[in-house]
Amino acid sequence: MTNQTSFIFDTELHLVVLTGVSVTTLVGLRAELHNVPTSSIFLHTHREYLAHDFQRSNHANDFARWVSTALHEEALAEKLAAIDLLAFTTMESLREALINTVDEYLSALDRPSQECRAEEAFHFCQSHNFVLPTGLVAKSVNDFFEKMKKLSSASLYFHFFEARLRLGHRTNDFSRWLADQGRRDLADAIDGLNPYTRTLDELREDIVQIGIGAQGKA
Repeated sequence: MTNQTSFIFDTELHLVVLTGVSVTTLVGLRAELHNVPTSSIFLHTHREYLAHDFQRSNHANDFARWVSTALHEEALAEKLAAIDLLAFTTMESLREALINTVDEYLSALDRPSQECRAEEAFHFCQSHNFVLPTGLVAKSVNDFFEKMKKLSSASLYFHFFEARLRLGHRTNDFSRWLADQGRRDLADAIDGLNPYTRTLDELREDIVQIGIGAQGKA
Protein backbone atom coordinates (compact mmCIF):
# COMPACT_ATOMS: atom_id res chain seq x y z
CA MET A 1 0.00 0.00 0.00
CA THR A 2 2.96 2.35 0.51
CA ASN A 3 3.16 5.38 -1.80
CA GLN A 4 0.00 4.44 -3.69
CA THR A 5 -2.55 7.11 -4.40
CA SER A 6 -5.35 4.54 -4.05
CA PHE A 7 -5.76 1.92 -1.37
CA ILE A 8 -6.46 -1.52 -2.82
CA PHE A 9 -8.27 -3.74 -0.34
CA ASP A 10 -7.20 -7.38 -0.47
CA THR A 11 -8.52 -10.42 1.32
CA GLU A 12 -7.06 -13.80 2.16
CA LEU A 13 -8.11 -17.42 2.04
CA HIS A 14 -6.63 -19.80 4.62
CA LEU A 15 -5.97 -23.49 4.09
CA VAL A 16 -5.10 -25.03 7.46
CA VAL A 17 -3.04 -28.23 7.30
CA LEU A 18 -1.37 -30.50 9.83
CA THR A 19 2.41 -30.29 10.08
CA GLY A 20 2.70 -33.89 11.27
CA VAL A 21 4.19 -32.71 14.57
CA SER A 22 2.40 -33.48 17.83
CA VAL A 23 3.42 -33.31 21.50
CA THR A 24 2.09 -34.63 24.80
CA THR A 25 4.40 -32.85 27.28
CA LEU A 26 5.69 -29.38 28.07
CA VAL A 27 9.21 -30.47 27.18
CA GLY A 28 7.95 -31.59 23.80
CA LEU A 29 6.02 -28.35 23.34
CA ARG A 30 9.09 -26.30 24.13
CA ALA A 31 11.23 -28.28 21.67
CA GLU A 32 8.75 -27.99 18.80
CA LEU A 33 8.07 -24.30 19.41
CA HIS A 34 11.70 -23.89 18.40
CA ASN A 35 11.34 -26.04 15.27
CA VAL A 36 7.95 -25.36 13.68
CA PRO A 37 7.58 -22.69 10.96
CA THR A 38 6.52 -19.20 11.93
CA SER A 39 3.27 -19.71 10.02
CA SER A 40 2.37 -22.31 12.65
CA ILE A 41 3.19 -19.95 15.51
CA PHE A 42 1.05 -17.25 13.92
CA LEU A 43 -1.88 -19.60 13.34
CA HIS A 44 -1.94 -20.91 16.91
CA THR A 45 -1.71 -17.45 18.46
CA HIS A 46 -4.03 -15.58 16.10
CA ARG A 47 -6.72 -17.71 14.52
CA GLU A 48 -9.26 -17.09 17.27
CA TYR A 49 -9.25 -13.38 16.42
CA LEU A 50 -10.66 -14.17 12.97
CA ALA A 51 -13.70 -15.81 14.54
CA HIS A 52 -16.93 -13.84 14.44
CA ASP A 53 -18.02 -15.19 17.81
CA PHE A 54 -16.38 -13.21 20.62
CA GLN A 55 -17.30 -15.79 23.28
CA ARG A 56 -13.65 -16.57 23.86
CA SER A 57 -12.17 -18.51 26.72
CA ASN A 58 -9.70 -17.00 29.14
CA HIS A 59 -6.96 -18.57 27.03
CA ALA A 60 -7.13 -16.78 23.69
CA ASN A 61 -4.41 -18.83 22.01
CA ASP A 62 -4.14 -22.52 21.25
CA PHE A 63 -1.02 -23.10 23.34
CA ALA A 64 -2.54 -21.69 26.51
CA ARG A 65 -5.78 -23.57 25.96
CA TRP A 66 -4.02 -26.92 25.49
CA VAL A 67 -1.73 -26.43 28.49
CA SER A 68 -4.83 -25.75 30.59
CA THR A 69 -7.20 -28.43 29.32
CA ALA A 70 -4.82 -31.29 28.47
CA LEU A 71 -1.93 -30.79 30.91
CA HIS A 72 -3.82 -28.97 33.69
CA GLU A 73 -0.89 -26.59 34.16
CA GLU A 74 -3.14 -23.62 34.80
CA ALA A 75 -0.40 -21.28 36.04
CA LEU A 76 1.52 -21.68 32.79
CA ALA A 77 -1.67 -21.38 30.75
CA GLU A 78 -2.30 -17.99 32.33
CA LYS A 79 1.25 -16.86 31.57
CA LEU A 80 0.96 -17.92 27.92
CA ALA A 81 -2.42 -16.23 27.60
CA ALA A 82 -1.02 -13.04 29.13
CA ILE A 83 1.67 -12.57 26.47
CA ASP A 84 0.95 -9.21 24.85
CA LEU A 85 0.83 -9.95 21.13
CA LEU A 86 0.74 -6.24 20.35
CA ALA A 87 4.24 -5.87 21.80
CA PHE A 88 5.83 -7.90 18.99
CA THR A 89 6.72 -6.83 15.48
CA THR A 90 8.19 -10.14 14.26
CA MET A 91 7.13 -13.75 14.54
CA GLU A 92 10.59 -14.77 15.71
CA SER A 93 10.37 -12.45 18.71
CA LEU A 94 6.95 -13.91 19.55
CA ARG A 95 8.35 -17.44 19.20
CA GLU A 96 11.16 -16.51 21.61
CA ALA A 97 8.68 -15.12 24.14
CA LEU A 98 6.65 -18.35 24.06
CA ILE A 99 9.76 -20.49 24.51
CA ASN A 100 11.06 -18.31 27.34
CA THR A 101 7.72 -18.50 29.13
CA VAL A 102 7.72 -22.29 29.01
CA ASP A 103 11.41 -22.44 30.00
CA GLU A 104 10.87 -20.23 33.05
CA TYR A 105 7.90 -22.31 34.16
CA LEU A 106 9.76 -25.60 33.77
CA SER A 107 12.82 -24.33 35.63
CA ALA A 108 10.70 -23.24 38.59
CA LEU A 109 8.61 -26.41 38.68
CA ASP A 110 9.32 -28.55 41.77
CA ARG A 111 7.62 -31.67 40.39
CA PRO A 112 7.52 -33.58 37.09
CA SER A 113 5.44 -31.83 34.46
CA GLN A 114 2.25 -33.48 33.28
CA GLU A 115 1.89 -35.69 30.22
CA CYS A 116 -1.46 -35.94 28.50
CA ARG A 117 -3.05 -38.94 26.84
CA ALA A 118 -2.22 -39.55 23.20
CA GLU A 119 -5.72 -38.53 22.10
CA GLU A 120 -5.24 -35.15 23.81
CA ALA A 121 -1.91 -34.38 22.11
CA PHE A 122 -1.25 -30.93 20.70
CA HIS A 123 -1.11 -31.12 16.91
CA PHE A 124 0.80 -28.29 15.29
CA CYS A 125 -0.90 -26.91 12.22
CA GLN A 126 0.08 -24.26 9.74
CA SER A 127 -1.82 -22.15 7.26
CA HIS A 128 -1.26 -21.78 3.54
CA ASN A 129 -2.55 -18.34 2.62
CA PHE A 130 -3.83 -17.06 -0.70
CA VAL A 131 -4.18 -13.29 -1.19
CA LEU A 132 -6.98 -12.13 -3.47
CA PRO A 133 -8.36 -8.71 -4.46
CA THR A 134 -11.73 -7.74 -3.02
CA GLY A 135 -12.61 -5.33 -5.81
CA LEU A 136 -12.77 -2.47 -3.30
CA VAL A 137 -10.47 0.46 -4.09
CA ALA A 138 -10.37 3.73 -2.14
CA LYS A 139 -9.51 6.77 -4.28
CA SER A 140 -9.14 9.23 -1.40
CA VAL A 141 -8.96 9.37 2.38
CA ASN A 142 -12.69 10.04 2.69
CA ASP A 143 -13.41 7.24 0.25
CA PHE A 144 -11.19 4.95 2.32
CA PHE A 145 -13.42 5.34 5.36
CA GLU A 146 -16.54 4.84 3.25
CA LYS A 147 -15.15 1.62 1.82
CA MET A 148 -14.19 0.52 5.34
CA LYS A 149 -17.90 0.21 6.18
CA LYS A 150 -18.24 -2.52 3.53
CA LEU A 151 -15.02 -4.36 4.32
CA SER A 152 -15.23 -8.07 5.11
CA SER A 153 -13.77 -9.44 8.32
CA ALA A 154 -11.25 -11.51 6.34
CA SER A 155 -9.94 -8.40 4.56
CA LEU A 156 -9.76 -6.43 7.80
CA TYR A 157 -7.87 -9.30 9.44
CA PHE A 158 -5.38 -9.46 6.57
CA HIS A 159 -4.59 -5.73 6.52
CA PHE A 160 -4.50 -5.30 10.31
CA PHE A 161 -3.24 -8.54 11.88
CA GLU A 162 -1.39 -10.33 9.09
CA ALA A 163 0.39 -7.31 7.64
CA ARG A 164 1.70 -6.12 10.98
CA LEU A 165 3.08 -9.34 12.42
CA ARG A 166 3.19 -12.26 10.01
CA LEU A 167 4.44 -10.09 7.13
CA GLY A 168 6.81 -8.17 9.40
CA HIS A 169 5.48 -4.64 9.02
CA ARG A 170 5.81 -2.31 11.99
CA THR A 171 2.30 -1.01 11.52
CA ASN A 172 -0.92 -2.04 9.80
CA ASP A 173 -1.55 -1.40 6.10
CA PHE A 174 -4.22 1.22 6.78
CA SER A 175 -1.96 3.42 8.89
CA ARG A 176 0.92 3.08 6.44
CA TRP A 177 -1.25 4.29 3.57
CA LEU A 178 -2.86 7.13 5.52
CA ALA A 179 0.58 8.37 6.58
CA ASP A 180 1.64 8.36 2.93
CA GLN A 181 -1.40 10.51 2.15
CA GLY A 182 -0.22 13.09 4.68
CA ARG A 183 -2.70 12.06 7.37
CA ARG A 184 -0.36 11.05 10.15
CA ASP A 185 -3.07 12.01 12.66
CA LEU A 186 -5.41 9.36 11.31
CA ALA A 187 -2.60 6.83 10.98
CA ASP A 188 -1.63 7.32 14.63
CA ALA A 189 -5.26 7.08 15.77
CA ILE A 190 -5.71 3.73 14.02
CA ASP A 191 -2.33 2.52 15.27
CA GLY A 192 -3.58 3.29 18.78
CA LEU A 193 -6.38 0.72 18.51
CA ASN A 194 -5.65 -2.60 20.18
CA PRO A 195 -7.08 -5.29 17.88
CA TYR A 196 -6.61 -7.97 20.53
CA THR A 197 -9.26 -6.48 22.81
CA ARG A 198 -11.89 -6.04 20.10
CA THR A 199 -13.93 -8.20 17.79
CA LEU A 200 -13.33 -7.55 14.10
CA ASP A 201 -16.74 -5.86 13.92
CA GLU A 202 -15.77 -3.56 16.78
CA LEU A 203 -12.39 -2.84 15.20
CA ARG A 204 -14.04 -1.93 11.89
CA GLU A 205 -16.52 0.36 13.64
CA ASP A 206 -13.78 2.09 15.63
CA ILE A 207 -11.82 2.76 12.43
CA VAL A 208 -14.96 4.14 10.77
CA GLN A 209 -15.56 6.40 13.78
CA ILE A 210 -12.02 7.78 13.48
CA GLY A 211 -12.88 8.79 9.93
CA ILE A 212 -16.18 10.35 10.98
CA GLY A 213 -14.41 12.30 13.70
CA ALA A 214 -11.86 13.62 11.23
CA GLN A 215 -14.60 14.74 8.83
CA GLY A 216 -16.33 16.52 11.67
CA LYS A 217 -13.19 18.55 12.34
CA ALA A 218 -12.68 19.46 8.69
